[in-house]
Amino acid sequence: MSTPRSKTAYVVRPPTAVLTRGFDPRLSVGSARPAVFRSSTYVFSSPEAAERAFAIALGKARPADGESVDLIYSRLSHPNAEIAEDHLVPLEKGAESAAVFNSGMAAISTIFLTLCPPGSSFVYTVPLYGGTQHLIHQLLEPMGVKGIPVMAGDAGAMALAVAGARNLRLVLVESPANPTLVMTDIAAAAAAAGEHPDRPVVAVDNTFMGPTFQHPLVLGADLSVYSATKYLGGFSDMLGGAVLGRDPELLVRLRGTRAILGNILQPDEAWMLDGRLPTVGLRMNRQSKNAQRIAEALQGHPRLRRIIYPSLFTDPEQVRIRDAQCSYPGGILSLVLEGGKRAAFDFLRRLRIAKNAVSLGGVETLACHPATTTHSEMSDEELVRYGVGQDLVRISVGIEHWRDLLAEIRGALDES
Repeated sequence: MSTPRSKTAYVVRPPTAVLTRGFDPRLSVGSARPAVFRSSTYVFSSPEAAERAFAIALGKARPADGESVDLIYSRLSHPNAEIAEDHLVPLEKGAESAAVFNSGMAAISTIFLTLCPPGSSFVYTVPLYGGTQHLIHQLLEPMGVKGIPVMAGDAGAMALAVAGARNLRLVLVESPANPTLVMTDIAAAAAAAGEHPDRPVVAVDNTFMGPTFQHPLVLGADLSVYSATKYLGGFSDMLGGAVLGRDPELLVRLRGTRAILGNILQPDEAWMLDGRLPTVGLRMNRQSKNAQRIAEALQGHPRLRRIIYPSLFTDPEQVRIRDAQCSYPGGILSLVLEGGKRAAFDFLRRLRIAKNAVSLGGVETLACHPATTTHSEMSDEELVRYGVGQDLVRISVGIEHWRDLLAEIRGALDES
């Protein structure tokens, strides 16, 4: 379980911290790695300790520096959640605190329900992951929360939307956008939010590029949000979500809402996630190298109208944003096929190594047709306006040998 940080004369680097921070083997019967703590409730060391724990949990008090607070109940927190949160922090540059959730949508929903009461507004980039889009249209707007969409990558429109919003509580940026990979200038969005009198929180869905290739908190964002199901988990065998931030007090608020909603990551999944964190950088670097080799090798293929991948950007503004905020191009690419929906479906049908499935970030390669799956909750007008065409296939490249993947993709294209 979580322990106070040791006072040392130096600061270890993230790959070391993710294996050493916040875990005391003495509290796990000497085990070198954390065990699973499957317990719903915890025994207090004293009545006074119970009183203190509840005062802190309810926000009536704040823990003192280095104070070890007794655990209460696993809906509020538990050892595996605390360990995973401690190990997430060093992976996200600029982060001081983290909170884990039982899915990425749970993390996003908790942010909205914490920050955006009825009558407030928020600005968000489009296109957006279909689940988040559904949350906005089906839950938040009927509750009286106003969403203001802005096209991804349009810094001028972002500045105008933020400046003109009233009772603004949140600016949500998804960059790169799913599945068009259009990048939004995070620093510019944060600067616009900083000039607004309401000082809205800036949250970035960093699932596609982080925490290895993009660092929103360093660029001025307040929160970095993840579907931990994807690259953080990395094996397509668990669901999870995570939020990291620069301000621990903001994370305290999110954890308070989490306790009410009961959407904390469960002990077994938190243990699984924690075990995957030391290899995030290794996996993402392999996936990015594979994706870049494949995308660049497919450039100019006669069956493709376009390949969407950051290293192939030609728009000067997108190139500028990419170079300013991303260290590598990442493991996601999108193919725009000649022949529309039929060609896209035929392509997916021919894949054998790559699997036709939604999700992304796993060690295996996955391919899907966003317009009829992940983004099918959007109207036809929204799909057209946001560039999610019937001819678009999104591919999450895994860690297989890139030449095998390239041969399969070429073969699937050539047969069409």
